[in-house]
Amino acid sequence: MSSESESVMANIGPNIGERRNVVIAMDGSDYAEGAFNWYMEHVHRADEDHALLVNIADHSHSLTHGSAWMSADPKLVEHAIREEEKKAKEMEKKLEGYLVETGIEGQVIITKGDPGPTLIKLADEFNAAYIVTGTRGHGKIRRTILGSVSDYVMHHSHVPVLIYRS
Repeated sequence: MSSESESVMANIGPNIGERRNVVIAMDGSDYAEGAFNWYMEHVHRADEDHALLVNIADHSHSLTHGSAWMSADPKLVEHAIREEEKKAKEMEKKLEGYLVETGIEGQVIITKGDPGPTLIKLADEFNAAYIVTGTRGHGKIRRTILGSVSDYVMHHSHVPVLIYRS
C-alpha cells in the first residue's frame, strides 16, 4: 500500500480527528471472517478505529408457510424462539472473542432485521466511516435471484464500503 493510499484510508469518513466507527458485517460465515481478517491486516488503525462487529438475524425466511414459526403448536414456536436466542448468544460470545483475541477497541451488536438495510441504518446511526463486508462471489444472475447483502450495501450506503472476496 503506498503512502498516498494510506493517507486516504486514514482520512476516510466523517469522523476525522476522533475514533472512526467501522461497521463490520459478521454473519458467522467464512466470508465474513475473511473480511474481518483482511480488515485487521490491511486497514485497521489501532489508534483510530472503533470496530462495530454486527450480526443481524434475518427471520424473514422463518415467517413463511410451513416453517416452525408458522406452526399452530405453541411449543414448537417457543422452541424455535429459544433456539434463535441461543444462536444469538453463541454468536455474541464468538464476536466478543474476536475483540479480545485481536485486542481491538470495539463492541458487538446483535440485532434482527433485513441485513442490507439494517447495516445501512447502523452505519448511519453510528456515523460510521465505512462498512466492511464479505461476499460469496455469486454471478450476476444468481445474485439477482437470491439477493446479495454486499450488493445492497454497496448501492445504498452513504459511506465507503469495503467488500472482501476471497
